[in-house]
Amino acid sequence: MNDGKHVVLYLDDDQDMLDAVRIILEANDYEMVEAHSAEEGLQVYKDTNPDFLLVDLMMEEVDAGTNFAKEMKVLGNTAPVFMLSSVGDSLDDNTDYRELGLDGVFQKPIHPKTLLSILKKKLG
Repeated sequence: MNDGKHVVLYLDDDQDMLDAVRIILEANDYEMVEAHSAEEGLQVYKDTNPDFLLVDLMMEEVDAGTNFAKEMKVLGNTAPVFMLSSVGDSLDDNTDYRELGLDGVFQKPIHPKTLLSILKKKLG
């Protein structure tokens, strides 16, 4: 939490998605920090200690998001990690996302009410 606001780290290589999610989060009193790759995300994670992580599946590599989630688990991260991907529904149907170190999966594009509902449930 920073200045009384929960901090959400969002990793995505699509700046339009980052901008769209930032508008949703900041309009609802969350602070968002962003990264464009798993490597950059790791540094931002260490610098900001976010309360919630939102990760795209495909960035510099096809499975960069799941590799990042696994690395978070190894580092002892306790913040919820959710995948936001255009293949979210099929990933949710065909894979046990908990084995990937995820707390849930969202389908792109995400409806603001869905995102805000999960944030409220997980962060209070």
